[in-house]
Amino acid sequence: MRSVERIAEEIVAREGGFVNDPDDPGGATNFGVTIHTLRRLGLDLDGDGDVDVADVRRVTRAQAVDLFIEHYYHRPGIARLPEALRASVFDMQVNAGANAVRILQRLLREMGQAVAVDGVIGPKTLAAAEAAARDAPDHIADAYGIARRGYYFRLADARPALRKFARSRAGGKGGWIRRAEEFIAPRYRLSDAEFQGRVVQW
Repeated sequence: MRSVERIAEEIVAREGGFVNDPDDPGGATNFGVTIHTLRRLGLDLDGDGDVDVADVRRVTRAQAVDLFIEHYYHRPGIARLPEALRASVFDMQVNAGANAVRILQRLLREMGQAVAVDGVIGPKTLAAAEAAARDAPDHIADAYGIARRGYYFRLADARPALRKFARSRAGGKGGWIRRAEEFIAPRYRLSDAEFQGRVVQW
């Protein structure tokens, strides 16, 4: 298994450098670290007494890796999930916060597990995830990745301003969809025609 450090480094590479897209709910972001995260943690990186875009610009790759491991992997309890789920749920936690766990919980409910959809990895969610991984060891990671992809599509369906994150300017798969499909076996990824059919109403 890849180390959590390696997974975090891959997330940072996927996130890229500084962006401040007005349509992005995360606001100003650098290496995936948002201004909201810096404010929540009280990280005034330039020491001027407030946390603003200037602080976001100062975030380094190494700081992003450390923040993700501590606050998006260990603290939410992703380290305790079955190995097959950790990388994708961790990646989604960085991208969508507690929605990563809610997506997992909804999937577990669809698989017949009795869990609350509250975004918290507690004993019941852990037990349900372990049971699902035992019952479908070759499919649980794909199922979660497909559920992620569906979440992104639903966001873009509901909010036209977000569609540019799901569909590229050239009309192909956008960053969100490609990101989800990195964690899905090739046979479950959408073909170009299937993707076009899904977004034709946009």
